[in-house]
Amino acid sequence: MRRSNLGFVVAELVLKDFRVRYRNMSLGVFWSLLNPLTMMAILTFVFTKVLDNRIPYYPLYVLCGLIPYNFFTLSWVTGTVSISENSALVKRIPIQTALLPLVSVLSNTLHLAIQLLLVFALVLWYGLPVTWHYLWLPVIWILELLFIYGLALASSSLHVVIRDVRYVVESANLVLFWLVPIFYSFAMVPQQYKSLYEFNPLAALVLATQSVILGHRPPPPTLMWKMALVSAIFLLIGTFIFFRLRRRFYRYL
Repeated sequence: MRRSNLGFVVAELVLKDFRVRYRNMSLGVFWSLLNPLTMMAILTFVFTKVLDNRIPYYPLYVLCGLIPYNFFTLSWVTGTVSISENSALVKRIPIQTALLPLVSVLSNTLHLAIQLLLVFALVLWYGLPVTWHYLWLPVIWILELLFIYGLALASSSLHVVIRDVRYVVESANLVLFWLVPIFYSFAMVPQQYKSLYEFNPLAALVLATQSVILGHRPPPPTLMWKMALVSAIFLLIGTFIFFRLRRRFYRYL
């Protein structure tokens, strides 16, 4: 498949997935905003009214963690089932199977773009400066996309062979909610665990986003190289697992 045709196929599949997701929904893309808004309101009430929380701009702080978390969990789950749920497409059309997890991840970036509007709206609401450090945001998100694609390649391949993988992924996502500084400060993490925290690309993404938007400074270099290293490793692992299992797909689809 030529590169031009490949790009066209990916773009068409991404748009198709986006349209199908909101088909017959009366509120349409507003559902992409409703979930983070609701969670932000609940967490803000609990951790500022019920519990004594001194994190400044707490609603914005929560969104800087919640939106990356939502994107990660949704992309990983949909990426995991992307091959098994498109078995008819795989059998009918000569398509590169590795494109399906990629399409699933990229289609969720459209929802991410919509949700990030909430972050920038709160930045303007609080009158916070928009500095040149915002140029780091595309860099850290590209690294995160590579990490998620690597995960999706591995989990989607395994899910074709072992259909329990989806439930393992969903359970892992629940655990990750508590291992990422979404509603609590990274300063609260014991010193002996901070370095380990930074090797979690999702936590690194949240910390880098908070550094740029709330700290008005670039992400720490140590955080960036850890994020780049882990993303590259998982992309390689995901690619290896995918090509090892690809020949067995037709037996299970």
